[in-house]
Amino acid sequence: METMKGRIRRWKLAVMAILSIGIMQPAMAQAAIFPAGFDWQGHRGARGLAPENTVPAFLRALDFPLVRTLEMDLAVSADGKLVVSHDPVFAAAISSHPDGLEVLETEVPMLRLYAMSYKEIAQYDVGKLGNPRFPQQVAMPAHKPTLDDVVEAVRLKCNADNREMPFFNIEIKSNPNWDGTLTPPVEAFAKLVEKKIKALGISDRVCVQSFDKRALRAVYALNPQRVLAFLDEEGEDLASVVQALGFTPAIYSPYYKLVDRKQVEAVHRRGMRIIPWTVNETAEMQSLVDLGVDGIITDYPNRIPH
Repeated sequence: METMKGRIRRWKLAVMAILSIGIMQPAMAQAAIFPAGFDWQGHRGARGLAPENTVPAFLRALDFPLVRTLEMDLAVSADGKLVVSHDPVFAAAISSHPDGLEVLETEVPMLRLYAMSYKEIAQYDVGKLGNPRFPQQVAMPAHKPTLDDVVEAVRLKCNADNREMPFFNIEIKSNPNWDGTLTPPVEAFAKLVEKKIKALGISDRVCVQSFDKRALRAVYALNPQRVLAFLDEEGEDLASVVQALGFTPAIYSPYYKLVDRKQVEAVHRRGMRIIPWTVNETAEMQSLVDLGVDGIITDYPNRIPH
């Protein structure tokens, strides 16, 4: 088992690697031209620039002064660790076995994180293959970290850079069809997340988001003060969403192509903020800012308008 000293050394090496990337791809000079409190969020860290949902990606996002929030996804290991991962399995396109061989599509169903200890999970690489969908992403060795790993690495970098700690937008990746097989039952998942947030001392800097209304209801039942965001890719009726949840979430987070001025106004009338995902072109970012959205989630913080 890796010692804390060894883990910190690895994080410091990761910081050095990210700084070297920063030399190759300098952050754009950015002027504060947005409303006060505008929430620029690095999607899966900075997926367009570094391997998604890895420590290097989150550290890379922090190279951009306007990034206020780190967006990430959670899965759960067999031994109850909260693993930062978009999928509850190892995706073939970006994953390699401990022996270096690429994960094949036929193997994916057998590589369930919920059936593996975190020690096993950490032996797989999810960065050295790069990602063909993101040609600017710098390929590098990386593994799926725990939420503890991410928060500690971020603290180290913020201390080193004299930067304020960011906020964390944490998605519970759950689905009724996954309960008990790919993830814990949703109520147990929510309890793990809420307990860990408090243990890490980041309660005042966290939003929990989900497409799964059950997950949001479960977190709300545990902590009605928790900032919650409903993720929407279907353009659901707002009144129906609020009725189904049984409360009004702080944030409505739709797929960005669903957003127009009428929707922005409707969300604001309900006292919610609207933060669309995932916006990767500068012109589209600016258009959404002009419509009055309260934040934007992006894979490319280097493309934020300036």
